[in-house]
Amino acid sequence: MGLRSVEIKTISPNPNQPRSYFNEDSLDELSASIKAVGVLQPILVRPLKQVDATTGIAFELIAGERRWRAAQKAGLVLIPALVRETDDVSSVEQALIENLHRQDLTPLEEAAAYQQLLDDFSMTHEQVGERVGKTRTVITNSLRLLSLPPSIQQLLAGGRLSGGHARALLGVQEKALQEKLAQQCADEGWTVRATEDAVRATTGRPSKTDSSNNDQNKLTKKSPTTTTLPVPGLVELQRLLGEHLSTKVSIVATAGRGRMTVEFADLNDLERIYRAMTDGVTNGE
Repeated sequence: MGLRSVEIKTISPNPNQPRSYFNEDSLDELSASIKAVGVLQPILVRPLKQVDATTGIAFELIAGERRWRAAQKAGLVLIPALVRETDDVSSVEQALIENLHRQDLTPLEEAAAYQQLLDDFSMTHEQVGERVGKTRTVITNSLRLLSLPPSIQQLLAGGRLSGGHARALLGVQEKALQEKLAQQCADEGWTVRATEDAVRATTGRPSKTDSSNNDQNKLTKKSPTTTTLPVPGLVELQRLLGEHLSTKVSIVATAGRGRMTVEFADLNDLERIYRAMTDGVTNGE
């Protein structure tokens, strides 16, 4: 008993399963996710008293039919299953909730566990939140990670992206651009802040630090005809320089060249900035 890998072909669906319709598009999406990152939450089965000699069926499904069907679509031979002698799903629900309090769950595993509570126990987002001590908004935002393309889920599962990076990428509607940003984020080691800035730049949403008071600029600014990737490293560098120098720093880069503007209040402030910029630099003269 307990958690083990079970051959999919030895499992039969529960004849008492109240849910008889499974959306094929939804199953295809889950199947693609399973191909990328595997089955994140086990199904629940109970052993039959006698193995069917003709079909080889040895287990009956208690909970997790959606994952079981999607795993078949993904071509899996084995599926992680929690084998229980009983069909008492309330004890399984409690075990799953206890598992959610583990500190080492990845963001994807956490989201998959919430989805399992929705699928297997017919809970609402609010009910899941009540069970695990979190708000409905937290549950909903976590579940949105499961809508990311499989390639991004793979980066998330492999630890190359954090939950913060993934949540920021959800702001990009175009999947191809979303995947391109995610790969660039992972390859270049962006911070979450830099990722958020990149998403804002691609979607046209203003940064928290951007001024929105210039009505004339709003009227004359043209919408871009093509979507280009920003340089989030410069955005992050601009912020870090501003913090280090305690003043506003602006960086504009075009075609590999650029201009940096450092603002100062008066000559005394300029001297302070100079000292901050040259602190620790050895004069070779």
